[in-house]
Amino acid sequence: MLRNMGSETRKLQEALQQAEAVIIGAGAGLSTSAGFTYDGERFQRYFSDFEAKYGFHDMYSGGFYPFETLEEHWAYWSRFIFLNRYSDPPKPVYQKLLQLVKDKDYFVLTTNVDHCFQKAGFDKHRLFYTQGDYGLWQCGKPCHHKTYDNQEVVRRMVEAQGFRVTAQGLELPAGAVPRMAVPADLVPYCPRCGEPMSMNLRADDTFVEDEGWHQAAQRYSDFLRRHQHMRVLFLEAAVGFNTPTIVKYSFWRMVYEWEDAVYACLNYGEAFAPDEIKKKSICIDGDIGTILNQLHTASIPPA
Repeated sequence: MLRNMGSETRKLQEALQQAEAVIIGAGAGLSTSAGFTYDGERFQRYFSDFEAKYGFHDMYSGGFYPFETLEEHWAYWSRFIFLNRYSDPPKPVYQKLLQLVKDKDYFVLTTNVDHCFQKAGFDKHRLFYTQGDYGLWQCGKPCHHKTYDNQEVVRRMVEAQGFRVTAQGLELPAGAVPRMAVPADLVPYCPRCGEPMSMNLRADDTFVEDEGWHQAAQRYSDFLRRHQHMRVLFLEAAVGFNTPTIVKYSFWRMVYEWEDAVYACLNYGEAFAPDEIKKKSICIDGDIGTILNQLHTASIPPA
């Protein structure tokens, strides 16, 4: 059910047309709408063995479980990484978003770590992944500030558990039971200090901001500086309150301070703006994928 969809959609279409630049702030709800769900049938299909043994019921919770061995830890994480980083989401939500902004001067700030923007065709030089990337490992200590691509090793890990890699994700041969550990020689260790590697995800003060992270941060800062006196649409897409300071609060502040800025919040159940910027805001309550479809099909009546 989409509330106030008609008038707010027209306002957003008009704002998109008039904008000289669009800054997208994207949260986890965008990937959820695209089909990257962490619980339910998708979790059961690939992690029912871990659920039966350890009692957690979603992928997110499993990511924090203190497995007894690194072989089991990476069995879990390799499945997780492959499904949520190297597989394509089943719904074209990111592609729909790109269609809206591809002819605009745009930039994307996101807390998502699943690489869906680049897979959908967004320009990688217009993306800032603030919280890391499922496709990167780092020293768990860390002894140095460099990250390492994990695609080849992750593929070998899931295959070692008995899975077949397909275009849709992972498959088990009929009747097969997956192994819940990877071979010891696949466990990643830091090439400099020998400590176990970890995910390049911002969970604590060990998160590595590598050279690519700092370059993206600088590009985002430069983009903001160049456009702050222009007609800018801040398009917040499915951002919750897990880490609101990164996207939501920063967008509110800039819309308040920038004279010609407009704020659009697309969110299911949490579409609102503070009183200070309500007159400059467009809020649409609903599933982000449905909203994007409506934006593509709705027409604006002649003035």
